[in-house]
Amino acid sequence: MPLSDSFKARLYPLLPELKDHFGTPFHIYDEAGIKKTGDDLNKAFSGMRSFKEYYAVKALPNPSILKIMTELDFGFDCSSITELILSRQVGAGPEDLMFTSNNTSAEEFAVASAEGGSILNLDDINLIDKVAAMPETICFRYNPGAERDGNHIIGTPLEAKYGVAKNQIVDAYAKARARGAKKFGLHTMLASNELDYTYMVATTEMLLEMAEQLHNKLSITFDFINIGGGLGIPYRPDDEPLNLTAMADEITSLFREFAQKHGYMPALTMESGRYITGPHGALVVSAINRKDIYRTYIGVDACMSALMRPALYGAYHHIEVLGKNGSNGVETVDVVGSLCENNDKFAIQRELPVIEDDDVLIIHDTGAHGHAMGFNYNGKLRPQELLLREDGSVELIRRAETNADYFATLNYEPKVFRA
Repeated sequence: MPLSDSFKARLYPLLPELKDHFGTPFHIYDEAGIKKTGDDLNKAFSGMRSFKEYYAVKALPNPSILKIMTELDFGFDCSSITELILSRQVGAGPEDLMFTSNNTSAEEFAVASAEGGSILNLDDINLIDKVAAMPETICFRYNPGAERDGNHIIGTPLEAKYGVAKNQIVDAYAKARARGAKKFGLHTMLASNELDYTYMVATTEMLLEMAEQLHNKLSITFDFINIGGGLGIPYRPDDEPLNLTAMADEITSLFREFAQKHGYMPALTMESGRYITGPHGALVVSAINRKDIYRTYIGVDACMSALMRPALYGAYHHIEVLGKNGSNGVETVDVVGSLCENNDKFAIQRELPVIEDDDVLIIHDTGAHGHAMGFNYNGKLRPQELLLREDGSVELIRRAETNADYFATLNYEPKVFRA
C-alpha cells in the first residue's frame, strides 16, 4: 500500500499550515516510519551471526536522513565521491562504507581510500590494477549473465553494464589476492523494486554456491555475502507488500546450511535504499491550473525535475487530494507539471476527486529516487525537503534551489586554451 495510515494521520492535518509556513512544493519524510522499517529489517535478520544494512545513499542523499541511518546502526553504500563525503560527514567510519561504483576513476579510488578507507566493491576485473593500494578487504560485484533474469527497471544481467562476468570471477579474486587482499566479500545486484521475496532467496542461494566454488578453486573464505538491494515497495494500493519475514527466515536457513557444510558463516549484508525510505516520503504540491482540451489536465506547481520516475520508468505513484474523497464527484485527468516535455506527467488518465486551483495534492512514495534524481532542464529548480519528526515538529532539511544556485556555475575564472 502507499503512504501508511500512521504517516497520513500525522501529516495530513498539518498540511494546510505547512503550506502556509513553507509554501509548496516540498518533499516531506517521516522519521518514525523510517526508523520502524529499519528496526523491522534488523530484527528480521537477528538470527544471522552478523547482519548489516548499508543504506543506498543514492536513494535519499540528505544528511538529516543519513543521521537516522546511523541511529539504526546502518552503514552506507556509496557510488560516488559526493556520497562518500556525505556519509563521512555524518560519522561513517571505514567499516561503515561500501564503495560500489562502476567505470571508476583513479580520483574516486583515492577518495575511497582516504580517511581510513572503505570497503571496495569492484565492478570490473580491470579495476584491480587501477586501485593504487589494494586494501586488506576486497569485494567483487558478480554478474551471472544469462543464468538469471533481472526486471524492467535494472534490465537483464546479460545486457547490464554492471559486474564481473562468470568466466572472470575466479581470476578476479586470484588477482586481488596476489596484490595483497586477505579478506573477501561477494556481491550482486540483479533486480530493482522486486516484490517477490523468493527472487532474493534465489539470489542468496546463487551467491553462496559461488562462494563455495571460489573456495574450492582458490581456498578462500568469505567475510561477507552482500545480496544487494532491490527490495520493492507497493506503489499501487492493490500491490502485495514484500514478505520480509519469509524472506529473512529462508535466507537465514540458507546461511545456516552453508555454515554446517563449511564450518563458518559469512556475515550477511545488503544495500536497500527504496525499501527503507521510499514509502516514508511524499511530494506535496498545489494545483495551479486546469486545462480542458482533448483531455483534462491538472497543472501543479512542481514538475518532473522534482520526481522523474513516472517519466523515466512509466512508474505509478498514488495521488490523493487533501480533504477530498470523491464524494462530490470524480473525473479522469492527467496531473502535469510545467516542463517543456510532454512526458512531464505525475499521473496519466487517473481517476481523482474533482480538483480546483489551490487544492493540495499528495504524491505518495517519493522517499527514494525522488528529489535525488532531480535535474535543472528548462532552468527548473528542485524543491525543498522537510522532515516530520517523531515529536510532531516539521523541520526544513534542504532549502529549495534558487536562481542564484542555478547561475553559480557561471561564476568562474576565465580559462582559455589556444593551440
